[in-house]
Amino acid sequence: MGIADKAQNKIDDLGGQAKEAAGSATGDKSTENEGKIDQAKANLKDAGEKIKDAFK
Repeated sequence: MGIADKAQNKIDDLGGQAKEAAGSATGDKSTENEGKIDQAKANLKDAGEKIKDAFK
């Protein structure tokens, strides 16, 4: 897995955490849920990259 991929996945994860926290603080469930989805996507991308690396 490239450094750039790892960094982008981490940025996506942190963005999702920030969005979730903002939604939670303001009581906006939609934004909170979007943050959780963003984090899940980042985790799936990271897992996919690890699987690709395992088969190299």
